[in-house]
Amino acid sequence: MAFSKFRPIFLGVAFLVSACSFTEETLWPSLTGEDPAGADQQAQAPAPAPAPQQAAQPPLGTTDFQPDGVTPGSPTGTFVGKKVVELREELTRLQEAVGAHNGQLQNLRTRIVEDSQRYHGTTAAINARLQVGTTPGNPILVQQFNAAQADLDRLGGDITEMNNLATAVASDSTMSSFLSESARAAFNISGAVDEDHRQLAILEDEVNRTVVLIDRLLKEVTDDVRRQTNYVATERSNLNLLSAGIKTGEIYGASLTNRALASAGSRAGQVGALGATAQRPLVVIRFDRANVPYQQALYNAVSKVLERRPDAVFDLVAVAPSAGGPAKVALNANKARRSAEGVLRSLIEMGLPPTRVAVSARTSAQARTNEVHLYLR
Repeated sequence: MAFSKFRPIFLGVAFLVSACSFTEETLWPSLTGEDPAGADQQAQAPAPAPAPQQAAQPPLGTTDFQPDGVTPGSPTGTFVGKKVVELREELTRLQEAVGAHNGQLQNLRTRIVEDSQRYHGTTAAINARLQVGTTPGNPILVQQFNAAQADLDRLGGDITEMNNLATAVASDSTMSSFLSESARAAFNISGAVDEDHRQLAILEDEVNRTVVLIDRLLKEVTDDVRRQTNYVATERSNLNLLSAGIKTGEIYGASLTNRALASAGSRAGQVGALGATAQRPLVVIRFDRANVPYQQALYNAVSKVLERRPDAVFDLVAVAPSAGGPAKVALNANKARRSAEGVLRSLIEMGLPPTRVAVSARTSAQARTNEVHLYLR
C-alpha cells in the first residue's frame, strides 16, 4: 500500500518530537521498516512540515553623506595666503572624492536590496514547493536553486565592492587628517595678514566637518560590510541545506550551524542541564532495506538537541550484527561503516560541522541488521 511505504518516517517523527524531553521513561525511535514501538497501531498522516522562516536581511545604513562644499576666498599675496589656496584646493578634491564614494555607496545599497529580494523570492518558492511535497531532485527546483545560488553570488560580489569602497574611504580619512593638521600648522607661519587667518579659520572648520563626515561614512560602510558578510555566510549554509532538501524532496529548515548559533544567542546567560544518559542513543537507524528515509527525522532530532545545547557534540556509531562467521561479521561491519558515512554526509549537508561528530564502529549481539546510532556526547 502507498500509505505503508511512508509509515516508518511518520512514526519516527512523532517519537522524535516526544522524546526531546529526555525523560528516563522515553526512548528514542528506531527508523526501520517496522513499528519502533512494536505495537500494531494505526498511523495518522502528519501535518506538513512548517516552512522555514526566511532570515531577514540585516539593515543597511541610510545616511546620505554629502559634503557641504568649500567656501571660496580671495588671494592675499602672502605666503600664508598661498598656503590657504593650496589647502582649499586639496579640500575641494577630497570632498569631490567623498561625494563620489557616497554615490557609489547608495548604488551598492540599492543593488544589495534588489539582489536580496530576488534571492529570498526564489528560495521562498522552493520552500513552498517542498512544503506541499515533491519528487526527489525535481528539475524545476534544481533550476530555481541554481538561480538562487547565482543571486547569492551576486550579493557576495556586492559586498566585495563595498569592502573595496571601505578601503577607499579609509584613504579619504587619512587625507582629511593630514589637511586638518596642515590647517592648524598654518596658523603658526609668520608673515600672515588678518585676512589670511580669517580665511584659514573658515577653512579649518570646513576641514573638521569633512573629517567628521568621513569618519561617519567609514563607520557606516564598515558596519554594512560586517553585517552583510555574516548574512551571506549564513545564507550559504541554509542554501546547502536547501540543496539537500531538493535532493530528497523534503523540507528541512535553517542550517544546523545557524540554529545552534541562534540558540546560543537566545540562551546567553542561562544555565541548564540536558538529562540524557551516555548509553542511550538519540536516534537508531536500522538499514534493513534500501533507501531508508531517515533524513527528516534525523534533522528534527539534532535540531531539538541544538536548541537546548548549542555546543553539543555527537558520536556516530556504526553497529553491525555479531552473528555468523568472521567473513559475515566483516561484511556487515563494512556495510554498517558505509551507512554511517552516509548519515555523516547528511548531517554535514544539514549544516553540522564535521568537527562536531566522531565516527566509530562496533558489533552487537542484539543487532539483527546493520544499524547507525547517534549519541549525544
